[in-house]
Amino acid sequence: MVQTIPAKEITLRYLIDNFGIQLVTDDQFFREWQDNLPEISDLERQLLDKVKAGYFNLLTYPPLLEDGIRMAILDPILFIGDFYLAPFNVASEKSVELAVENEGVIITGRIDTLVLKNQFWVMVIESKRASFSIEAGLAQILSYMLTNPYPDKPCFGLITNGGSFIFIKLVKGETPRYATSNIFEIRNQGNQLYDVLKIFKHLSQLINC
Repeated sequence: MVQTIPAKEITLRYLIDNFGIQLVTDDQFFREWQDNLPEISDLERQLLDKVKAGYFNLLTYPPLLEDGIRMAILDPILFIGDFYLAPFNVASEKSVELAVENEGVIITGRIDTLVLKNQFWVMVIESKRASFSIEAGLAQILSYMLTNPYPDKPCFGLITNGGSFIFIKLVKGETPRYATSNIFEIRNQGNQLYDVLKIFKHLSQLINC
């Protein structure tokens, strides 16, 4: 009998025990969020300033749930970054399944947003309530990233609760390995959404297929 487990119930301990996933602390493993980032235009900065202002306005009308985060924060960033234009495709609420070998277990879930480029997964995005720590989505998004059908290439992801953003890199191989970026916070001085968009753009440029 096959047992199904929702991805949102999966823990890091489960992924370690069943898939051997490992955290990489060597900062050379995930340089893509730091090196060779593109510049963004003045117009893009102005639009991101509006996104930041909109976030703080939304906080005054709680609760800010996942749909609100996606509409007010994620969708505008993807729009500003031209991810709704060819050669990209943005899929929402995509169902995924991950089988645990020899255990009769299938992990199921729905990816909040998936950015595709010629069927290659550029970015998996998991949005969480504003009241949730982004750590709450780490095991869930890693479960989704493990279903990437291109095991020979890195898969990149993003978790956000609207105010905080963290990027993830996963390399499957024989032993899945992952690393995370720094956390970018809307409440920090300046506008760290600029950095988020730069990283988005850079990761998309790395995909040549």
